[in-house]
Amino acid sequence: KTGDARIGYIGFPSVGKSTLLNKMTGTFSEVAAYEFTTLTCVPGVVQYRGAKLQMLDLPGIIEGAKDGKGRGRQVIAVARTCSLILIVLDVAKPLAHKLIIERELDGFGIRVNKTAPNIDIRKRDRGGITISSTCNLTHLDEETIRAILGEYRISNCD
Repeated sequence: KTGDARIGYIGFPSVGKSTLLNKMTGTFSEVAAYEFTTLTCVPGVVQYRGAKLQMLDLPGIIEGAKDGKGRGRQVIAVARTCSLILIVLDVAKPLAHKLIIERELDGFGIRVNKTAPNIDIRKRDRGGITISSTCNLTHLDEETIRAILGEYRISNCD
């Protein structure tokens, strides 16, 4: 990781991610008229108002990436480390591709354009772990929450 922020270009193969990286950063990322030209992550750096922004040209993902198709798992794993994900779309099918990419990212826990859940942990000296929620817990149970807190060595909190 280099710079103040990391921006990942994610999209289907041959939508212009490499061209965008080449034009914005001056870095060379191979561009060709066939799909899957970029097989590894290609980094580039741009200066903007005194900040160094690292831009990553990620290999194209395909539908089913969250289920292990193609290099989807590796691409999305790198995308998880980014401060910002820029979805690059084909002008001919923008909405269909955007929905597929959002579904693939959501399958790995990357919530695009959704607010983060409001989680508040207040440590205390003793008394164990007290869990309270304002709505029903649908994806987590109390045992999982206690296990996560245990990994961070938190044994007393509200």
